[in-house]
Amino acid sequence: MGGAIGSAIGSAMGPATGSTMGAAGNGRDGSRTAPLRVDAQRNLEHVLRAAREVFGELGYGAPMEDVARRARVGVGTVYRRFPSKDVLVRRIAEEETSRLTDQARTALGQEDEPWSALSRFLRTSVASGAGRLLPPQVLRVGVADEGTGFDAARVPQQRTQQGAGELRLRTDEAPALSAGDDAGAAALLEVVGQLVERARAAGELRTDVSVADVLLVIATAAPSLPDAAQQAAASSRLLDILLEGLRSRPV
Repeated sequence: MGGAIGSAIGSAMGPATGSTMGAAGNGRDGSRTAPLRVDAQRNLEHVLRAAREVFGELGYGAPMEDVARRARVGVGTVYRRFPSKDVLVRRIAEEETSRLTDQARTALGQEDEPWSALSRFLRTSVASGAGRLLPPQVLRVGVADEGTGFDAARVPQQRTQQGAGELRLRTDEAPALSAGDDAGAAALLEVVGQLVERARAAGELRTDVSVADVLLVIATAAPSLPDAAQQAAASSRLLDILLEGLRSRPV
């Protein structure tokens, strides 16, 4: 899978303003620097929270200026912590991938029934809004041809699988992703694959449903509504419909 995920992130962002790839708080060589001051740590938390919100709403194509405005800091403050947009996007995508992997492992370990495990994972992930922040390339598992013209920064491009359960990532883009980020994505695909295989083996999941389809469900959100309760209800209703579409039915 090496490098494919990072290529989609890079293309979704546009030109980066720097080439440093270390996370905030790390030196250029990846080593840890001195602990942040209290105010600097607070600014970092504000920036990360704002980035999750902005990228979740607008996609990874949103400019750094939008992140700065949402965080109520100057754009220079954002760049001091993240020397390029590339660095910030990779940080957010890595955290979201790790969070989804943990949710999938929890469902796999705490639910004995295969369908209950898969359903729990999907409900937990959708409720947290996690899918909106996944690296775009993870949402294109199984895509082997050219895109359909959708904005890759916002809409995952899905095509028919080459075969049930087969995982393939496009590798025709650059730059490459770091080994650590690639390993994180591989871990997510592996554990979600276990959920899918268990449900399929139990006859509760349609045989043509793939890992890509499950991740697409997570990334499919209800339209944004001004009322939080209505938004939650709409998201829950949409997920109910999508789950019914995934479930196997007697012939």
